[in-house]
Amino acid sequence: MRTPPTRRAVLGAAVATAGTAVLAACSGESDTAHSGTKAGGANAGGTSHGGANHGTAPHAKPRGEYVTPDGEEVAAAEAGRGSGPVHKIRLTATPSRLDLGGGLVVSSWAYEDRLPGKELRVAVGDTLALTLANHLPATTSLHWHGLNVRNNMDGVPDLTQPPIKQGAEYAYRFKVPHPGTYWFHPHTGVQQDRGLYAPLIVDDPKEPLKYDKEWVVVLDDWVDGVGGSTPDGVLDELSGGRGGMGHGMGHDGMDDKSDSGDAGHGGSPKSAKSAKRRSGPSRIMKKSFSELLDSHGGNVDYPHYLINGRIPKAPTSFAAKPGDRIRIRIINAGGDTAFRVALGGHRMTITHTDGYPVRHTTTDALLLGMGERYDVVVTAGDGVFPLTALAEGKRASALALLRTGQGAAPNASVRPKELDGKLVEAGELSPDESVALSVREPDRTLRFKLTGNMAAYNWGFDHKPYNPGQRHPVKAGERVRMEFYNVTEMWHPIHLHGHSFGLVGSAGPSRKASHRGQAAWARKDTAIVRPSSSIAVEFDADNPGLWMLHCHNIYHSDVGMMTVVGYRH
Repeated sequence: MRTPPTRRAVLGAAVATAGTAVLAACSGESDTAHSGTKAGGANAGGTSHGGANHGTAPHAKPRGEYVTPDGEEVAAAEAGRGSGPVHKIRLTATPSRLDLGGGLVVSSWAYEDRLPGKELRVAVGDTLALTLANHLPATTSLHWHGLNVRNNMDGVPDLTQPPIKQGAEYAYRFKVPHPGTYWFHPHTGVQQDRGLYAPLIVDDPKEPLKYDKEWVVVLDDWVDGVGGSTPDGVLDELSGGRGGMGHGMGHDGMDDKSDSGDAGHGGSPKSAKSAKRRSGPSRIMKKSFSELLDSHGGNVDYPHYLINGRIPKAPTSFAAKPGDRIRIRIINAGGDTAFRVALGGHRMTITHTDGYPVRHTTTDALLLGMGERYDVVVTAGDGVFPLTALAEGKRASALALLRTGQGAAPNASVRPKELDGKLVEAGELSPDESVALSVREPDRTLRFKLTGNMAAYNWGFDHKPYNPGQRHPVKAGERVRMEFYNVTEMWHPIHLHGHSFGLVGSAGPSRKASHRGQAAWARKDTAIVRPSSSIAVEFDADNPGLWMLHCHNIYHSDVGMMTVVGYRH
């Protein structure tokens, strides 16, 4: 899947040509606009105005061409999922003062004044009933990243739910469909690049993996509240003051006259005036290159990189005994950074990616784009060992410690040799037979060109800005193939809501399958697309509704690199 640098110019021209040709061939299908479906009309699940929630849209709503988030098909799919106990949880999003360690305290937004937010843990088949109270000075939302939940619980404002207004509450309730490592965050503006995120672990009562201890590791890049910087200010600087889209994953829900009530946390009005609000130093990453990504590392020059909310000078520690088998669940919650991760003195056995089990594979290091997760198992040595997350192309890293015995902690900039050892990527993994897709020919192929550049900061699909009324049609029961042609000079982690897909490889006619009648493609929901290259993925259309497809670089998506896959009746 990696594009060799020496072939990049030639391959880039080929990808651009191929992408143009295939997009022209299918433009009548993949660019179909919605008909009879009112964006934002779904109101199931929430009390966004502080009133009663009845969980249904008005009966008089006409039946359109596409399934609505609160439609009959969605309810039927939900009825077929689990019947476990109900977990009732209240969660508050609020302005917070967060201690990042080493005397660094910042103003940001967080869940329950914690960074990361408190881990949620449920079992597959359970019902999660979580009410989010919005105490922020802006509208917000909550998306369950990687969970194939019912559509009207997916948390995308103006598409699957109304925005949650300031001072209001919203009730999310859904059956948890599958086990694995997941997380949740807002799907509003660049709020995810504040402190609004937390792990969500779904246990499998029949878990076959044997281990002694479990360590949840959340990676992040941090700018909020440092030197006067905010994610909204970063977005304004990157976009020349244009800000975000203002809907779906648009700006942080404040109009041009809003006052956040918290110094330095204003909104993102779409005018050149907003660029003047940036305070503190420039946060644009000017000189950056990752050989591993064959790309500029990222757009944002973050002052800090965190593991479980702590800077490298004051790292968190995980205690174990020598010989313990430790399951490490690693989540990249960053906004603009890919991390290369290694545990000094240890090799890691990859057991899961994006929540789904794979055939166990040993590696020295991992690469995680934003939104990706990996589970690994290590057998702990005796001593103090650095878990280092190198920020690809950004000349910095994050740090945590594994402590099993006596020894001094390594310095903050330690770079274990395993970072330069064997690195197994998602495309080299095979699924566990229990989750492998069956082999079948695609019923439908959707093709997307990834477009934009740093100078104009006009990231998008097919040169089009996001419109919540846009639909790329599929039908329930289809095997859908999606092909992504990246004609930009930047890498992009592409994420599909509501489904997991098989990571086929490069776009084109080849479809590798195993002799057992199952597709030998790891199951994922987020995949890296390197510059001047292509990938193809396939999924089964088994979760009706309107689903976001977007780049999980929060700044790329906010200016327009997102679209909608919609189920037709």
